[in-house]
Amino acid sequence: MTYPILEPADLQPLLGSDAVVIVDCRFSLADFALGRQQYLEGHIPGAHHLDMETDLSGPKGAYGGRHPLPNPVLFSTRMRECGVNADTLVIAYDDNRMAGASRLWWLMNYFGHGNVRVLNGGIKAWVQHGGSLNQDIPEAQHGNFTATPNPGMVADVEELKRDSGNLALIDAREKARFLGQEEPIDPVAGHIPGAMNLPWQSLTRDQGSFLPLEQQQQQWETLGPLDNPVVYCGSGVTACVDLLSLTLTGVPNARLYSGSWSDWCSYPDNPVATGLIA
Repeated sequence: MTYPILEPADLQPLLGSDAVVIVDCRFSLADFALGRQQYLEGHIPGAHHLDMETDLSGPKGAYGGRHPLPNPVLFSTRMRECGVNADTLVIAYDDNRMAGASRLWWLMNYFGHGNVRVLNGGIKAWVQHGGSLNQDIPEAQHGNFTATPNPGMVADVEELKRDSGNLALIDAREKARFLGQEEPIDPVAGHIPGAMNLPWQSLTRDQGSFLPLEQQQQQWETLGPLDNPVVYCGSGVTACVDLLSLTLTGVPNARLYSGSWSDWCSYPDNPVATGLIA
């Protein structure tokens, strides 16, 4: 696996390289069209845009959460159109503490392509570093990337119900949602019984870049030993920031509950906890 973070200073010499594909992953849960609109208004030169709802997720059903994993064939097609080959370095960025970019980072690894990095701090850090933006839309390419899913990177609702006592279950949502004090998106408030809480935003600075590694490590140490860690959020997107941080801090084999809370709470018989762990 390639080291997963790229600093803005290191992106400039990679622009225009045939061995590099840059992907704009900006999105908004409140306005599905906003990410594409922002991309059209200005993006890192050469960047392609992938849509959270249609490219980085599959169709929603009665179960499976709000952002199911994309179909491997369709995902392969979109990445090929971006020009991704088997040896391409994929660089992902967004404008929201790397939530969308981390989703693409995780998906690329899940689909067998470890040569992927997240731009630390996203487009804001790029501009602050003096990087330029443009409105040019790159032509569709003909890469040869083929998605090969790795089922060992995911957990599902049945495993959580059957074996939760043997998992270090981590909820990456905001504390108020974890406690069940508020729920702005999903129909049920609370968390999966036994889960611990480490909000994804707490691993990043206000300007959107990751905290120094030692500070991330301190955050994780507050949870205690992390044997067999499984991370979830509302729908499997922002949990990827936690998963990226776990990779950076050397915690191996962390998995994503891809359906996350929106899947768990869609089953009326699943138990729901509120407040802190007793």
